[in-house]
Amino acid sequence: MRVLGVDPGLTRCGIGVVDGAPGRRLTLVRVEVVRTDPHDDLARRLLSLEEGIEAVLDAVRPDAVAVERVFSQHNVRTVMGTAQAGAVAITCAARRGIPVMLHTPSEVKAAVTGNGRADKDQVGAMVARLLGLTEIPKPADAADALALAICHLWRGDSSARLAAAAAAAPQSRIPRSLPRAPGQPAAARIVAVRGAR
Repeated sequence: MRVLGVDPGLTRCGIGVVDGAPGRRLTLVRVEVVRTDPHDDLARRLLSLEEGIEAVLDAVRPDAVAVERVFSQHNVRTVMGTAQAGAVAITCAARRGIPVMLHTPSEVKAAVTGNGRADKDQVGAMVARLLGLTEIPKPADAADALALAICHLWRGDSSARLAAAAAAAPQSRIPRSLPRAPGQPAAARIVAVRGAR
């Protein structure tokens, strides 16, 4: 499976592409950072991001795209730029019918290092080790994009299978509405059902 990871950012957007599967060797396909000028108009910056992401999608043709899920930060302006860049990546993938999965930073750190609170140096070092690189990809946005791709290769497919299994599972045997005696509160019905098991 080939996954394109996107570490979204308005000034620097990391893009990393990795081939692999759970239990198999990972292979670096491509890594780069799309940059925009902070002095440019927002529309121009978003268009530049789209052009950069589109070019990589055309070149590598991934099976899936993994984007970092935006989380709350103290700097609202940074959050907005990150969210806008992430939306551009999601739109580019959707235009091609490529499945997109969002992963939280702690999920990515846990997948790559085993520690959901790992720092950027630890993530970068493990990315280099897992991909057999002699140096940590720079800047950190590049390493983070590769970490997203690795996380999706190792966890994304299993998450999708679990969701599909849950959707296909038989419904609960507890009826949606339970008969009750006049004046009996709903809580009493729940206790009655639990006691009947």
